[in-house]
Amino acid sequence: MHQIHIAPMMGYTHRHFRYLMRRFCPEVLLYSEMVTTGALLHGDVKRHLDFDTTEAPVVLQLGGHDPQSLVRCARLGQDYGYAQINLNVGCPSSRVQEGGIGACLFKSPQLVASCVQAMVDAVSIPVTVKCRIGVDDHDTFEHLFNFCEAIQRAGCRFVVVHARKAWLGGLNPKQNRTVPPLRYDIVEHLTTKIGLPVVLNGGIQCHEALDKHLQLFPAVMIGRWACSDPLGFAQRFDQHPSRLPTARILDDYFAYVDRSLSRGERLSFLLQPLQALFHGQPGARSWRKSLNSLTHHANVSSGRSLSSFIEMTKRLPIDQFIRG
Repeated sequence: MHQIHIAPMMGYTHRHFRYLMRRFCPEVLLYSEMVTTGALLHGDVKRHLDFDTTEAPVVLQLGGHDPQSLVRCARLGQDYGYAQINLNVGCPSSRVQEGGIGACLFKSPQLVASCVQAMVDAVSIPVTVKCRIGVDDHDTFEHLFNFCEAIQRAGCRFVVVHARKAWLGGLNPKQNRTVPPLRYDIVEHLTTKIGLPVVLNGGIQCHEALDKHLQLFPAVMIGRWACSDPLGFAQRFDQHPSRLPTARILDDYFAYVDRSLSRGERLSFLLQPLQALFHGQPGARSWRKSLNSLTHHANVSSGRSLSSFIEMTKRLPIDQFIRG
């Protein structure tokens, strides 16, 4: 099992972010944004599932509650080369609630187990689940234990547990990431009571905390930290033999941007993963300003502005951004 996972996050962990982070973090397990079964079965499959092979391994996170629909989507994920399938049982958004998926499913352990079992029987890649420690009044340790026991019997390979409960009726998704208190103790207790491997998620923002949790858990999942301070998070991999210098990674990424633009991708979408790259470093504001200027004013069709921007980045004092 990979020790460090980067969480699935809507609006963040799309394929361009994953392409960049794979180069900074050679050994993390990357996840897609959540893709609903409806989006795959009635939408553009290639748009939702296509990814660069150099991102691998990538986990496809699915949102759904119908076993047969999930089976069809899990098979699509396997065919596209995803390393695992993860079922979302933690997202608290109102849109997800309307579909009866995400965190709502935590209240129905047997339904989740049926979904897991169906996918396990249909694909050869691992099937996992991501959940909260509780949802609304389903917040006892007994419920969490029974939930995990049910999915373990169904063949779930491991469970990722966000160490906060979710309030579906009174908090929005952002509040559900910060207002309910973190209860690492509950997740630690779970690991002593169940044989299913447990991956800890929630509120981890520094290397000291990450190292501490890795002493107790087989793996840890990082969320907002990886998006808000990518280089700070990726510092852990600075000495990895396949990790290239930051300047070379940027050269590679801008070549990727060029290729993607020729396929019709939006420049703003491609540059989004770079916005927070030099968080807290001298010149970071100038970096963001340059990115924003390009996003709003570049004449992409001629390629002149893009080429000019690439040349400008080569002249930036990249070394001053790199953390020692």
